[in-house]
Amino acid sequence: MKSVYLDYAATTPVDREVTESMLPFFGEIFANPSSVHTPGQRARAAVEKTRSIAAALLGAAAEEIIFTSGGTESNNLAVKGLAAARRHLGDHIITSAIEHHAVLRPCETLEREGFRITRLNVDSAGLLDPADVKKAMTDKTILISIMHANNEIGTIQPIEEIGRMARERGVPFHTDAVQTFGHLPIDVSRLNVDALSASAHKFYGPKGVGFLYLRKGTRILPQMEGGDQERNRRASTHNVPGIVGLGKAAELAEAGMAAEMKRLTEMRDFAVERILGEIGQAHLNGHPSARLPNNINVRFDGVEGEALLFSLDMAGIACSSGSACTSSSVDPSHVLAAIGLARQAAHSSLRFSLGRGTTGGDIEYLLETLAATVARLRSLSKRGA
Repeated sequence: MKSVYLDYAATTPVDREVTESMLPFFGEIFANPSSVHTPGQRARAAVEKTRSIAAALLGAAAEEIIFTSGGTESNNLAVKGLAAARRHLGDHIITSAIEHHAVLRPCETLEREGFRITRLNVDSAGLLDPADVKKAMTDKTILISIMHANNEIGTIQPIEEIGRMARERGVPFHTDAVQTFGHLPIDVSRLNVDALSASAHKFYGPKGVGFLYLRKGTRILPQMEGGDQERNRRASTHNVPGIVGLGKAAELAEAGMAAEMKRLTEMRDFAVERILGEIGQAHLNGHPSARLPNNINVRFDGVEGEALLFSLDMAGIACSSGSACTSSSVDPSHVLAAIGLARQAAHSSLRFSLGRGTTGGDIEYLLETLAATVARLRSLSKRGA
């Protein structure tokens, strides 16, 4: 049976060159990078090299990169840390209804602590109107957090315009770029962001490591306290092998980004056209063009998404019904609910996310298998009606 992995938005395999770059730091160069002796400074040099690589991809300075354990910690540090640092100036935070739970749940925590949270709605394509952000801002607004691109439906937000308005009002602006760093060109100055989250395992690096970009001069209160690592912004001994892997993955991503964006966009558009054209009552979720190059999120009327997911898995196709972080939940996706889908329609949706290993043959197998499986499940559904 053919095996096709189409869940790259959930995680990616570690690139072989990345693994090889990490190996010396498990044994040969194992010292603590905070140590002042020569072995420690060898490890520190590797950490600082990655800091410079990550910063260069963002058009940032090396000292603006804070290493973390991944996207969730980066988002928590940004939301909680920036809010706490500016609480004396106000208590209002603006975010969107389709953020990852790593932003929404910290906001819920802050709400219980007395902060006021505005969760802005999006349109049926998952797009946020910058005018709504401007309208929501008050003299008590101390933070705006809007994701760069949605992890479920792939819609890319107008971050540059939102950031420009935030800059004019002097409000720190954070974006969750976990789905975009390493996949799309990002310039933090052009986007007007003050903080940005990224995670290595989304761009063929190791799990358990990421970073938060924090613009110089932006005050933040640490959420992990202990040592004075990361300029007293995030305590804990550095995960040197992971950080080295992040750096190598970032280098590889930059080198192949333009070609991969083009390849995946063409493959995505081909698959979407075929799915919508050949499978009746199929619909695309998310924006038709302002979306991630590798994202296909579709719903099929008259089909239960979980049954379709498991049927495809039995055929060797790995995909998802939404965010991997909430895959155990029986509730419909909050993202699909936010774009106006009824419960049944949300439950009939699947996400296929492409990656470096995806081939034209994989797409053909998906299309063939998907059409047959949807037809079979609809037939079974009619019999049982």
